[in-house]
Amino acid sequence: MRITVLTLFPEMFNDFVSTSIIKRCLDKGVASVDFVNIRDFSKDKHNHVDDTPFGGGAGMVMKCQPVLDALESVRSENSYVILMSPAGTKYNQQVARRYATIEHLIIICGHYEGLDYRIYKHVDELVSIGDYVLTGGELAAMVISDSIIRLLDGAITSESISEESHENGLLEYPQYTKPADYNGDKVPDVLLSGHHKNIKEWRHAQSLMQTKKYRPDMFEKYELSKEEVKLLQKYEDNQ
Repeated sequence: MRITVLTLFPEMFNDFVSTSIIKRCLDKGVASVDFVNIRDFSKDKHNHVDDTPFGGGAGMVMKCQPVLDALESVRSENSYVILMSPAGTKYNQQVARRYATIEHLIIICGHYEGLDYRIYKHVDELVSIGDYVLTGGELAAMVISDSIIRLLDGAITSESISEESHENGLLEYPQYTKPADYNGDKVPDVLLSGHHKNIKEWRHAQSLMQTKKYRPDMFEKYELSKEEVKLLQKYEDNQ
């Protein structure tokens, strides 16, 4: 998979592509990430990419010409273009999985007060990572790139992904590691028992309980089976 980021600040991504799992994936060829500096396409003698908004108002607006010329320099028939925007579709794990199947994803990062609205008709989808405002789309582009790359074959084990939060509509169960007793705070006995069936049951019950406690909005959408209703009641009664 190839990800191309159109940005005014490619240097912001230096650490992103040279650290941890993302670096390893790029080194292995699991994915490639490249950056296009929108400012390189400015035809202004001072390399300006923004101007004042028609109708007045605060801030500056990114101009059509440099953004669209930058886009056309990398766009091909198999490209899918997304624009980071507060008006966009709310990003989630299901969207990440969809994007992970795309051959070439182009991410446009806005800045300043926004982009000339005429740019919107040249993209395939508007995307938002949350109901808040950032100074630019670069951080959002990193979030999306990270969430996609880790899903690709060869990035991390499929078992690790399948049991993560949001993969099955539930939060992940609590995880523990050594020591088994930390200042009197002990790991649940079932995890030390070696009884795989009981561990599996405990973990699923904990996923249900964690989701109900911390993300009631998710829990309301989750369709409990008859077995899960009994399982949840069993563990809640034993708390």
